[in-house]
Amino acid sequence: MDPLSLLVLPRARPSLPPRTNAARAPPSAARLAPARRWRRQRARLSSPVSAVAAEAPPSPSPSGGGEEDSEGRFDWLDQWYPFAPVCDLDPGAPHGKTVLGLRVVAWYDRAVDEWRVFDDACPHRLAPLSEGRIDDKGRLQCVYHGWCFDGRGSCQFIPQAPALGPPVHKNSKACVASYPSVVQNNILWFYPRADAEHQDVLERKRPPFIPEIDDPSFVTVYGIRDLSYGYDVLVENLMDPAHVPYAHKGLMGKLRKKEDPGRVEFDIEGGGPMKMKIEEANVSGFLSPQENGGYFRYEAPCTFYGSPLPREAEEKKKKKPQFMLVFMCIPVAPGKSRVIWAFPRNVGVWLDKIIPRWYYHIGQNAILDSDIYLLHIEERNFAAAGVENWQKAVYVPTQSDNMVIAFRNWFRKHCKSQVGWAAPTVDQLPATTTKDKLMERYWSHVAQCRSCSTALKAMKALEVALQVAAVAVVGFLAVAKGTLVTSVVHKTAIVSLAVLCFAASRWLANFIEKNFYFQDYVHAYK
Repeated sequence: MDPLSLLVLPRARPSLPPRTNAARAPPSAARLAPARRWRRQRARLSSPVSAVAAEAPPSPSPSGGGEEDSEGRFDWLDQWYPFAPVCDLDPGAPHGKTVLGLRVVAWYDRAVDEWRVFDDACPHRLAPLSEGRIDDKGRLQCVYHGWCFDGRGSCQFIPQAPALGPPVHKNSKACVASYPSVVQNNILWFYPRADAEHQDVLERKRPPFIPEIDDPSFVTVYGIRDLSYGYDVLVENLMDPAHVPYAHKGLMGKLRKKEDPGRVEFDIEGGGPMKMKIEEANVSGFLSPQENGGYFRYEAPCTFYGSPLPREAEEKKKKKPQFMLVFMCIPVAPGKSRVIWAFPRNVGVWLDKIIPRWYYHIGQNAILDSDIYLLHIEERNFAAAGVENWQKAVYVPTQSDNMVIAFRNWFRKHCKSQVGWAAPTVDQLPATTTKDKLMERYWSHVAQCRSCSTALKAMKALEVALQVAAVAVVGFLAVAKGTLVTSVVHKTAIVSLAVLCFAASRWLANFIEKNFYFQDYVHAYK
């Protein structure tokens, strides 16, 4: 069988469809007032323009072309969006995020054993429900005034309302918009339309499914990170393997030098020509077969996945080493994006039993850090050039840029180089701040990752314990001098122990700062 034919087979479906968390809407549609108000405002406002231009350069791939595509505009609101890996969501607390300009909150409804996604605004005074709590009855409680909501978004309790008075909690204005949601591939997804007619959307359309993630012979490492550049720059960067040996120098193994007849100059980073094809380009994305038999596929708008290794048939997959790169690119706001990654593999499975997830994240975050500043500034350079001058501003003559060009073609032809925000959004990039804020790790990753948060707490406790031990040893030496500690050998051993504890605490403090808060990456010294 032609190896490339394996790349274009229809995606497998799970043997049992995942349960949908789509909540049945209350009888009155007025509970959707916040969402509909945003839709009306959005209809009056023009969509914010991306920081890059609508013009795409002439492409060496089959996806190039300047004509308007006959398949029409891409509907950003008729898509599923990933919220977070379930392993990073605490069922005992609500979790707030911004997706597609929409502020949403996810919480675990233990009444039906499912995750829910709501608008992150209490209908009372619009306080964020993500700052709330799960009450003793398993309802989502707003901590501003105590209003409580069930899994459908219906208000169940208003403490300030008299028990014998009118049932004001049953008014449709007291309800919260509830979005269809589902857990698939161990990731929580939601659909950004809360109207009653969309509650059964999972029967018509489901999130992209990656069968390797659910394969019991594979293990998968998940991660999440907020980034200080926009969605289109994020997708473009992930589709650009040629930058890896240069932007991530010292963090990843050197690429094998490719055969290039006639080349007389080589660099130490190991870069070289790359051959890429673009196939099946349409409104839903495209496929890019790689020269070594691997492939990458973009399923618009969020999912980019593939493997540099040749795709194996199902009966051979468990015998040969396989690994995949799965990235989910989430538009947050102009100049801001979020990436969720999942790396399934069937080799070295035993490592996951001894290596904690936070340890993998140290290297993965370092890779993301190494080009954050480059991409942040690049996005502003695109914006300064103007959307109409993109083709003149860039120069992409080699096949290594084919996937980037294919994405820009898709973004231009089907989206007019605009993200279709779900809420009114100001078309303005955030101001450039200092590198320690652009590359900070705590709020962008650690606070969202249960593994890293737990590790950070443990390390901070160990740091304090080492400092206390150092002081205690010195105190013991002072008290026991001349009684229990009489020889020079004893004194030397105790002083050495105190110094060792203090030095270990300082080393640990430095490790915590660099891996959980901020570490600069200076390309000139790599």
